[in-house]
Amino acid sequence: QVQLVESGGGSVQTGGSLRLSCEASGTGRIYTKGWFRQAPGAEREFVAAISWSGANTFYADSVKGRFTISRDNAKNTVSLQMSSLKPEDTAVYYCAGSERAPGNRPYEYRYWGQGTQVTVSS
Repeated sequence: QVQLVESGGGSVQTGGSLRLSCEASGTGRIYTKGWFRQAPGAEREFVAAISWSGANTFYADSVKGRFTISRDNAKNTVSLQMSSLKPEDTAVYYCAGSERAPGNRPYEYRYWGQGTQVTVSS
C-alpha cells in the first residue's frame, strides 16, 4: 500500500504563486504521479502528470505554461509549482499515484491523497 500526503495549499491573490508538495510512503512503486483538482459542484479534473523518470510531463490546457510538475524519486515526492494563478484555479488539489503510464482520467490512478485547498481571490 501507498499513502500520499499533500502540503502547501493556501490562499493567494490573482497572479500569485503557490507550490504544492506530495510525499509518498509505504510499499509499492508508483510509476506515474499526478495532480487533479476538484472545485465545489464540479467533477475531479486532471491538472498534470509526470512519468517515473520525469522525462515525460503532461498538462491540462488550462494550466499549460503556468504550472510545472516535478518529482524527486529519492525523496518520494512530487511537486506542483503554480504561477499566474487565477480565481478559476480555486479547488481542492489532490495528489495521485498510478502503476500505469501517465493518463488524465481519475480511474487510471490507484492512490490518492486527502487533498489540499487552494483559493485564489480576485
